[in-house]
Order: sequence, then structure tokens, then C-alpha cells
Amino acid sequence: MALEAALAALGGRGGGAERDLSRFNEQNRSTFKFETSDEEKRKQLCEGILLLLDKDIKTSCKVICLEALRILSRDKKVLVPVTTKKNMQILMKLAKLDTMEDSLEDVTDFPVIVEALKCLCNIVFNSPAAQKLSLELNLAAMLCNLLKKCKDQQFVEDIKCFDLRLLFLLSLLHTDIRSQLRYDLQGLPLLTQALESAFSIRWTDKYITAEDQEMSPLSLQETDCAVEALKALFNVTLDSWNVHSENDSHEFRYMTAILRHCLLTLGPTEDKTEELHSNAINLLSNVPVSCLDVLISPSTQEDPEDTDIKYNGMNMDAIQVLLKFMEKRIDKGSSYREGLTPVLSLLTRCCRSHRNIRKFIKAQVLPPLRDVSNRPEVGTTLRNKLVRLMTHVDLGVKQIAAEFLFVLCKERVDSLLKYTGYGNAAGLLAARGLLAGGRGETWYSDDEDTDTEEYKSAKPNINLITGHLEEPMPNPMDEMTEEQKEYEAMKLVNMFDKLSRDKVITPMGVRPDGTMTPLEEVVCQYQTNEQESSDSD
Repeated sequence: MALEAALAALGGRGGGAERDLSRFNEQNRSTFKFETSDEEKRKQLCEGILLLLDKDIKTSCKVICLEALRILSRDKKVLVPVTTKKNMQILMKLAKLDTMEDSLEDVTDFPVIVEALKCLCNIVFNSPAAQKLSLELNLAAMLCNLLKKCKDQQFVEDIKCFDLRLLFLLSLLHTDIRSQLRYDLQGLPLLTQALESAFSIRWTDKYITAEDQEMSPLSLQETDCAVEALKALFNVTLDSWNVHSENDSHEFRYMTAILRHCLLTLGPTEDKTEELHSNAINLLSNVPVSCLDVLISPSTQEDPEDTDIKYNGMNMDAIQVLLKFMEKRIDKGSSYREGLTPVLSLLTRCCRSHRNIRKFIKAQVLPPLRDVSNRPEVGTTLRNKLVRLMTHVDLGVKQIAAEFLFVLCKERVDSLLKYTGYGNAAGLLAARGLLAGGRGETWYSDDEDTDTEEYKSAKPNINLITGHLEEPMPNPMDEMTEEQKEYEAMKLVNMFDKLSRDKVITPMGVRPDGTMTPLEEVVCQYQTNEQESSDSD
């Protein structure tokens, strides 16, 4: 068996060990679950590998040892011998994290550095003890130093990628490291530069990147590097809702310009493009809303063959990408909370604060109504899909979908009901205290919606609850006698009374401020007001 052979060979100086470890690696390259019966042997193998790595052995043997350790570190139970201060320092030394040299000189060392970083990623992710040691050993600062060395070097993409992945893991698992990266290690500009280098960006103006209409897709390696940088930046910029200084504003606007370029860039495959854009959207959610206007830029190109999407003289290419991404996630039909809510939340923030973005998106999502023969939730348009989400079983999903449409309607209840119907909008209106009508608290420009002639002619026959055109229905009470009407009315009252007494339902009323309250309170308040009115008379 390869495990026993590798254990036996580690008693030598490295020749036999290299051969047998290589066989072990080949046999377990795709193994992620190990036999519990071999647990002690695997621990011994970890100890033996680290003892060998602490010696002066040739580069090829180091790589094979580290690859074996990486495979073994997938199992949390065997990491006890690895997660000592001395052994962590051995791995950090092999990853060139303990040296203050200005650059990475020896290209032959690069495979060793990459494998050592991979090992550290697995160990830090799987071991709480290693996470504590990373704080003690100041691992984040060393990773930032290594990232700086990668800045102007060739053939270091793999090193940069796993350096960024380890920074992401550390900032994910430790809020202290997140704060250290942001404020002590200048992590925001450093990680932003790493992201910029993945795209080979050229600048044409402040916060405006050069756009090549025939830009080739990123390579797989460049995409992976960009994704790791985006994930690390997401952690570093958490809780960055407010810009506190001019320098903060510049850093976020600069990063947003790069993220705009990212949204317009394709990966090597459709799945990789979606992963890239998804992480860019997550990061944009952390950008202060005052900096999001960088997503749109004045369109200066007058070329008749120019394919840019323009609105009011602004380039809306990035916003169009966000809309397409949102629709694609809706069409997926699953994982809405993780996959859809970030982009919906981002678009809502953009629309609430930036008039041009709101008006462009409204023209795409809520164009002027013409055909109102179908319910708002029936159909294949983006409006239909979003209205269907307003009654989704997931509370968070339906809230953000309703909020997005409400903001597109400038938080005016009458405008929202026109596009969604009262039934679909009732949940939002109840939560916002707007069941009696009115508008939200945010101020918007006074430009008015213009109804089409088709909508105006159909409006008198539109059912306000369902939001679609209904032919007048015969009134079933027309042919009833007064006694029959009274009988049916009392029957309905008794049914409601039974449901109320059995606590199946609670009859509700609407307060003057638009919020809902039990009907008893409304009646009591009405009687109190009537009493006060009669007393004053």
C-alpha cells in the first residue's frame, strides 16, 4: 500500500521517499475522504514529511513532499502534528514568507512556493489552532509583503493566486485580521492593484478604463487570480457604507472603475464569466453608494458603429450587464437568496441614489403599459418575473424584489400598484405602513410617468387587486331578494366570527398612518374619537 511504503521510505534521506511519496500522491490526488483506520499512520506521515522538509533536500523532493502534505491536510483529524509553531514556520519559510528580499529571484523555487501556499490554505481553513497561530506569526503581513514582490515579476500568477486565497481565508476567519488588513497593512490599495493587474487595465481618464470592442477573454489563470482578489477585497471592505475622507472616496471610486471593467470582461467559459461577475457584484455591494456613479461614465465616442449602450449621454454597458445577470439568476429558479439578492440589492441602491441609472433601468424593467389583458405576474418579461418574486416563499427574496420595483416607481404607491396590482404589493405596503396609499420617505425628481393611450382606455376596467383588465362581471346579488342578501351577509359574518374565535385569523384594520392593527383597536380608537367629538360639541 502506498501509505505504508511512504512511511517506511521517510526513514531515508530523500531518494526512496521521493519515489514512494510520488506514488502516494498519484494514488490519492482525487481523494477527499480518508479511511479512519489509517488515521494514526497519516499523522505519522505528516510528521515525517515536515521533518524531511526541515532538511536541505532538492527542489523536486520538496515539491513532492508538499504535495503529499497538501493531500493529507484535507483531513482535519490529522492536522494536530502540523499545527505547531515550528511546523507552521517551516511552511512559511518554504513559501518565502519569512524573507524581506526585494524580489523573487530564483524561478526554480516557484513550484515550492506555490505548493507551500496551497498547504497553508488547507491547514488554515481546516484547523482552528492554525488560525490562532497565523495571528501570532503575523501571517497576513507576510502575505502582503509577498504580494508586493509579485507586482512586477513574471511567471508568478500561481503564487499571487494562492497568496490572495490565503488572505481571503484569513480575513474570512478572523475579524482582527480583516481590520489589520484594512487599516494597518493598506490592504485595500494593495488588493486593488492585484485586481487591476489581473485585467491588464489601461486608463484613458480618471476612473475611466480603455474599452476594446474586440477584447479577448481572460485566461483561466487570470480569472482565478481576479476572483481571489475580489473575494479578499469583499472581506476587507465589509462595513464600508460611509466614506470618511477624500482618500477613502478615491480608493473606492478607483476600485469601482476596475469593477466596471470587470463586468465588461469575459472569462474563458460561461461558468467562469458568471463566477467573475458574481464576485464583482458582491464587492460592489460594499462600495459606498456615493461612489457607484463611476459605473456609468459620459459617453464620448461618436463612432456610428459604436455598440455602447447610452442613456442621457451616459454609457450604461455595465448596468446592462447587471440587468442580464439578474435575469439569468431569476431564470435559474433556485438559490435565490445567495444568487439573486446581492444583484437586486445593488441595483436598488443604485436606483435610489442615481437618477440616470433609475430611469434607464425603469425603461428596461417597467416600460409604459400597453397590454394589460394578463395579470402582472403572468408572462416572460423581466417585469413579470420580478412581480412573481413579490410572493416568493422566501421572505428576504420577496422583500428585496418588491423594494426594487418600489424604488423604480419612485416609492409612489399608485405607480407601484399600476405595474404589480394590489395583491402582489400588499406585503410591501403593510411592512412600510403604506396600505392607505402615499409614498416612501426618499425624495425623487418630479418627472411624471406618461400613460399610453391603450392603458388610459383600459384603466376603468382594470381590477386593482389583480392588476389586469377584466370584463364587467354580472352582480350575483342583483337577482336576490333583500331577505336572501341579509341571510348571506349573516352567514359570512358568522364564518368570520368562528375563524376569529378559534384564533385561525385575526381581523385587521388600517390605522390613519397606514399601518395594520387588530380590528378591535381600530373600533376602540374610532369610538374614542367619536366620544371626544361629541363632548366638544
